[in-house]
Amino acid sequence: MSTHLIAGLGNPGPKYASNRHNVGFMVVDALAHRWGAPGFREKFKGEFTKVDLAGSDVVLLKPMTYMNLSGESVQAAMRFFRVPLHHVMTVHDELDLPFGVVRLKVGGGTAGHNGLRSMLEHCGGPDFDRCRVGIGRPERGRPESYVLSDFNSVEKAELGDVLELAADMAETAIREGTRAAMNRHHGCS
Repeated sequence: MSTHLIAGLGNPGPKYASNRHNVGFMVVDALAHRWGAPGFREKFKGEFTKVDLAGSDVVLLKPMTYMNLSGESVQAAMRFFRVPLHHVMTVHDELDLPFGVVRLKVGGGTAGHNGLRSMLEHCGGPDFDRCRVGIGRPERGRPESYVLSDFNSVEKAELGDVLELAADMAETAIREGTRAAMNRHHGCS
């Protein structure tokens, strides 16, 4: 039986819970709810739960290290569950995609995303899957402030559908492979 790890990137605590930067946590929570996962437990400098999905163990992880150190938590979970890098998926916010667009990607750089930078530093390289949830770029102001702000009222009205699309993509990637999920879902958003 293979083991997969889906790590939603974000920042811990109620202050950040609704921030654009925490969309990774939101998708992992949606997956846990969808799959009827047991409650999250504290370990690996994060919170995790584990489910059986289509004959594979799937670990859902929310690093509690703050975004810039996410790789520390992910690496600890990878080591404990013996998950190879090619069975790791991160779910994260993406400034370079408009709000509502969700894309899967295999490998790549960081595009200035500190959570991805930490993943590369701690987890053995860039060859993990990414579920990139578009949040768009701010019209004015600094991206650092924008990612730490909450979704606006129009976005909040559509956010549930965006989270479900990201969860659909992640689930298809586990069940059928990332390339198949890309082929199926990239026309949806």
